[in-house]
Amino acid sequence: MSEMAPEGPPSPPPVRRRRTVRLRTMLVCLAVVPTVAMGTQVTVTAQRLLAQSAHLRADVEDGERIGVPLVRLMNELQAERATTAARWAGSPVGDGAVRDGRAGTDRAAAEFRKVAGSAGEPGTQGPGQDGGRVGAVAERLDLLDSYRKRADAHSGSAEQVVAYYTGVIDDIIRAYQDEFSHSDDAELAQESRPAVALFSAAEMVARENTALALAGPPRELAATGFSQFLDAVGTHRYLYDTWIVPYLPPAELASYDRLTGSAAWQAKFRIENAVVANHKDTPTGVKLPADVDGWPAAYATFAPQLAALNTERARSVFAHADAKASELETEVYWLIGASGGALLLVTAVVVLTTRSVLRRLSRLHTRTVAIAEETLPEVVARLQRGEPVDTGALPAVRGRQDEVGQITDAFARVVAVSVDGHRQLAAERHGFGLFASGIASRTGNLVSRQLSLTEDLQDTFGHDEALLAQLMRSDQLTVGMRRQIENLLILAGGEIPDPHTDPMRVADLLREAAAEVEDFRRIERQALDEASVQPHVISQISHLLAELLDNATRFSPPRSKVVVRAELVADGLSVEIEDRGPRVSAAGYEAMNERLHSAPPYSVLAENAHRLGLFVVGHLAEQLQARVTLRRSVYGGTAAVVILPGALLAPAAPERKPGAEPAPRARREPGPAAALTPVPTPVHRPAPEADTRPAPEADARPAPGVPPAPEADAAPAPAPVPATTRRPLPVRSGDAPAGARPALPERVPQTHLTRQLRGPRAPEPDTGRDTATPEEVADAWADYEEGTKKVEAELRAERP
Repeated sequence: MSEMAPEGPPSPPPVRRRRTVRLRTMLVCLAVVPTVAMGTQVTVTAQRLLAQSAHLRADVEDGERIGVPLVRLMNELQAERATTAARWAGSPVGDGAVRDGRAGTDRAAAEFRKVAGSAGEPGTQGPGQDGGRVGAVAERLDLLDSYRKRADAHSGSAEQVVAYYTGVIDDIIRAYQDEFSHSDDAELAQESRPAVALFSAAEMVARENTALALAGPPRELAATGFSQFLDAVGTHRYLYDTWIVPYLPPAELASYDRLTGSAAWQAKFRIENAVVANHKDTPTGVKLPADVDGWPAAYATFAPQLAALNTERARSVFAHADAKASELETEVYWLIGASGGALLLVTAVVVLTTRSVLRRLSRLHTRTVAIAEETLPEVVARLQRGEPVDTGALPAVRGRQDEVGQITDAFARVVAVSVDGHRQLAAERHGFGLFASGIASRTGNLVSRQLSLTEDLQDTFGHDEALLAQLMRSDQLTVGMRRQIENLLILAGGEIPDPHTDPMRVADLLREAAAEVEDFRRIERQALDEASVQPHVISQISHLLAELLDNATRFSPPRSKVVVRAELVADGLSVEIEDRGPRVSAAGYEAMNERLHSAPPYSVLAENAHRLGLFVVGHLAEQLQARVTLRRSVYGGTAAVVILPGALLAPAAPERKPGAEPAPRARREPGPAAALTPVPTPVHRPAPEADTRPAPEADARPAPGVPPAPEADAAPAPAPVPATTRRPLPVRSGDAPAGARPALPERVPQTHLTRQLRGPRAPEPDTGRDTATPEEVADAWADYEEGTKKVEAELRAERP
């Protein structure tokens, strides 16, 4: 067990293994990995170059084996297509010429089928050759005899027969293009582009020849045929200008210039322009000009030259690909030789430098671990205790230039930044604590003195009901001020002072919490079970409930009730506060519950300064180990459910004998005048001090039918106020009164009541039906809408 490393910060025992095994392994990897990587890279590169060379040679072989038959077949099909179109149009074409043309096509097709059959056998296909295009050409050739018969019998239309030949030639061009699409060399791909474009352009010129042959002696084309002629003219001119001429080498460009400068090509160009410009539309098609009569002679002259240019470009590409394959093989040999020598050199250099780097990194590791495990924790602990720190014990930046030295300086900067951050954080915490403590202490003294003065005024002017009501209103606002000061203490991490020494009944606790709310008359309390809470948490629970009650009264209509009920549950004590405020979305409840269930940092408090009540409740709930949850109530408002753990409840007290004196309750400390104000008993007064219904001024008068008692026998009746046990804030000794007040006489139960209250209680008059006028009902509804709009405006302002 002693050899196992404990959890937590690293300890000295595993230092030996980290210093030797891990660092040495890393340096060995630095020596081995680059060597293996370089060898792997050389091997992969050599294989790639050899594969590329084999691919190029296969392309050359396939081009010579398949490309030549494809070109011959395309030329024969173009000639047969033109002959078939001319014969269909009525041109003087002899049967011998037709037989000779078809025989040439059959020979080219037979040669192609032989090549296509060998290409389809397993193991005979070149790299990237799948036989798809070649197979498509072979399938189309199987229909050649049927279309010849249709042409001889003039079955169908000439456009259908011509379209068949055109489709076969298109497949041939695509198959030829596939022969040049497998090259991985960009230069060869650039050279092969004009080769394919030349065959496409030659096909466009052949389509012009077919279209003019289809016009026949009448020199008249159908609208579709004329449109195809125009497309062929535009396409082949675009191909020559854009995809052929810019990419031809000088020798082939000279051949192209000779071709385009010949008389036959110029005649072709002139006839095309004449057809485009001088044609005439007829009801049956398009009438061509007489210039087209010179087309067969011109085409017979430049067609062989154009075919020779195409063949020359294809052979040039094949020759270049073969030369490129030889260059790649030579490059592989040089690469293997040079890489082998480089690998030996790299291995020697890495082995020589490994030991030096290992020693320096070992020293750096030892110093870093010592600072991280010993120096830095000690410095942070001293800063948190407010003690000075010796900067000489920290690493210093020395401005070293080598890599290990730079790492050391970087670590020194990290340590300095960390120490500065902890120093600043400790100073800010200490300063905020002093600030909050000072503000709370000074303001608390003033509030305590204000409460004491209010109590003295209540004792002195208690006979004036109107003035007493205003004094109680002032007392209520002062209690609210004190609650806000306690909020500051809670958010600053302090605790609320609690003067209570005895457990408090839940009913009294609810009354005390409601008394701290400005609009306490709207709160209806329901203590469903007899229970008491521990004295040391009375102030915290009362403050928590007061915050929730204040939030419920502020965010609900002015004349609506806020119900708070408490009852014992399996987990302890459940307190539910329910209002009838506006609806809140599910996302809103989720955000508020998140604030209640986790104490946020000060940055979050600053961003939500208008909702500090929720944070105060969250802090108190965390201190009490309670659970506070907000949800939608059945009335559409909000219900806050507080679950207090059973450990906060006081054990049930034994029953008191009749006539025994009740235990004294905590009272407000510096003002004993609060004890002079009698606490009304709900049994004798129709409106107790903490009743949730608004208490009218008439409650101060005796009950109807009971004559007023003489002034000598009755004390002045106080205005209705909440009977609550208020908690004092810490008061400095210098702020206490100079002289101690005399002790008050003790009261005997049931002897302090006035004569009117000693007699039997008069029955309460029947209120009868509601006599509110329509104007009063309208005013009440207007107040409700005004309160609702105010709450909705506040919610919209709080949204980000």
